[in-house]
Amino acid sequence: MTPTSGKKNRLANETSPYLQQHADNPVNWYAWGSDALERARSEDKPILLSIGYSACHWCHVMAHESFEDEATAELMNELFVNIKVDREERPDIDRIYQTAQQLLTQRSGGWPLTMFINPQDQRPFFGGTYFPREARYGMPAFGDLLKRVAAYYRDNRDEVRAQGQQLSTVFERLKPAGEPGQVLDRTPVDAARDALARTFDSEFGGFGGAPKFPHPTSIDRAMRHWRSTAHSDQADVEALFMATLTLTRMAEGGLYDQLGGGFCRYSVDRFWQIPHFEKMLYDNGALLALYAHAFIATGESLFGRVAGETADWMMSDMRSPDGSFYSTRDADSEGEEGKFYVWSADELRSLLTADEYAIAARHFGLNAPPNFEDHWHLSVHETLDSIAGSPDGGPSLAGQYLDSAKAKLLAARSARIWPGRDEKQLTAWNALAIRGLAIAGRSLGRTDLTAAASRAADFVRERLTSNGRLLASYKDGRARFAAYLDDHAFLLDALLELLQSDWQGRHLDFAIELAEQILRHFFDAQNGGFYFTADDHEALIDRPKPLSDEAIPSGNGIAALALQRLGFLLGEPRYLIAAEKTLQYAWQAMLEYPHGHVSLITALEEYLVHPEIIVIRGEAGDINRWRDAAAKLYAPRRLVLAIDREAAGLPGALADRRPVSGQTVAYRCVGSYCSLPLSSFEALTAELQEEVREAESSQ
Repeated sequence: MTPTSGKKNRLANETSPYLQQHADNPVNWYAWGSDALERARSEDKPILLSIGYSACHWCHVMAHESFEDEATAELMNELFVNIKVDREERPDIDRIYQTAQQLLTQRSGGWPLTMFINPQDQRPFFGGTYFPREARYGMPAFGDLLKRVAAYYRDNRDEVRAQGQQLSTVFERLKPAGEPGQVLDRTPVDAARDALARTFDSEFGGFGGAPKFPHPTSIDRAMRHWRSTAHSDQADVEALFMATLTLTRMAEGGLYDQLGGGFCRYSVDRFWQIPHFEKMLYDNGALLALYAHAFIATGESLFGRVAGETADWMMSDMRSPDGSFYSTRDADSEGEEGKFYVWSADELRSLLTADEYAIAARHFGLNAPPNFEDHWHLSVHETLDSIAGSPDGGPSLAGQYLDSAKAKLLAARSARIWPGRDEKQLTAWNALAIRGLAIAGRSLGRTDLTAAASRAADFVRERLTSNGRLLASYKDGRARFAAYLDDHAFLLDALLELLQSDWQGRHLDFAIELAEQILRHFFDAQNGGFYFTADDHEALIDRPKPLSDEAIPSGNGIAALALQRLGFLLGEPRYLIAAEKTLQYAWQAMLEYPHGHVSLITALEEYLVHPEIIVIRGEAGDINRWRDAAAKLYAPRRLVLAIDREAAGLPGALADRRPVSGQTVAYRCVGSYCSLPLSSFEALTAELQEEVREAESSQ
């Protein structure tokens, strides 16, 4: 039966805010599941699969144009079984059909994704992204397309089946054959450095042209390249320049929220000026960690300020009362993209005093032409230091005027109608937030951030596990969907960072549980690599082992990195073997496209030059002082763990790092080699310098 205006369809019972946005559509939507799939098979109707997410601007456009239109909905209901998927809840489905769309159309994917699927085998036979209701942009009208696709399915069954079989063959060919026994060297590490340099924008920062994405993994890779050479005669200052220029330009641009903190998803231009205004938790968790690391590495106050403001935004706007973190803020408010963030000339002058406006105008370029549809979206045109240092800048007052101007604008903006917020809590994205907060907590000396990271980790352990298994999404008291590789790997990595900021035995226990689940349910012990879905997951048309970094890091890369670190920490060879076999499996991909696999390349680098692990034992005050001193150094291959002398029952090799009566001691291990206990901070400092020499001699 076709839903009519005022009635809810099946999506009303879903937890996803994105699916609930479509509950009033006249389309007879199903969520992905057996009801829809069985109906499509029994009625022999093709499936129309629509995938999107709540903060997606063009998803909203297609919804308003087509899915809310009675005539279009009637066609959809007559000709198809219609399934709506939230790509954030079901990245397994999205990943498969995005790849299929690119193979079928030879075009890039995106959202909304629109796929037409053979109900008998769930293989797609046609697809695209956004389709307009009326023919334009060189695309057919969506209604006409629906009729043509349905007719093609009816009249060309043999071709539909044959194409589906060919697609499955291609899926299998996309998987690397693997290189068992491959001797691993640093060729991809150096190739990644060179590839980043070739795509680097030396004027405005970033890698590649518009639209320009932050690519946190690439920035991190450049910083690690610099750090590995920083104390040698051939320090790679260009790599540091690539990282710091990019971080500076992003922080000064419109990609960054100059009033409220936090980053938007990407810039539509080369200059980082005008963003796509949606804010994603995963971007901000990763960028928070980067800016905190960059602050420690360079001492640049801008990086410390942006890290602190980004953390504050996450804590104030994205944190749920139970301590976990929400997913996204929309790009749109009141039906217009960016309306919440931009300013008219009259608004600005009415809110600010003459002195405040004079400084804000110079700082934000308000004396230049408007940069967004006759409005200003704020970005830095002249730094505060430059304004304060000029003859008319008023060195003692410029900062005060700017601060008061920003406070007034933020207060006025907060009174506007806010963009929608997707309040589901995703395990993988919470893990990225936990990691960022843990790193920022110790880098900035902010125990509130560390405490927030710990509470979020406890939330995941308590609310997003069931019968010993991790789940992927939580909303309105319901935890749902079997967790994916990314959920497990990102959370394991985050817990290892959290343990360095605040040692709690329960976090180590959880990390070990996750590592065991990864090996048991995701690892391909024969060929190497980790599948995206568990061995008991719902059967789909493909079970990929994704290797490349996308908007978020590669689950295979993070799993290999984190398992290596935990393997050396505990002396557990199974974890080290799984990481090695994964790197061997991914070897050809790293060689052919190094800058697309930098998470794996970072894991490879730590395979070649083992991570340094420092375990400090003693009384709480002393061990935390030693830990905090070590945390003031940028050393991305180093883990520093301060474990109270009363901690008992430590697993594996940690049990050998015993406290010494009446003393604070530190054990320094590189790979499987450990020093004798160091009983003074001066001795530890000398050992840390030795780490620098060892790392540089291995390059």
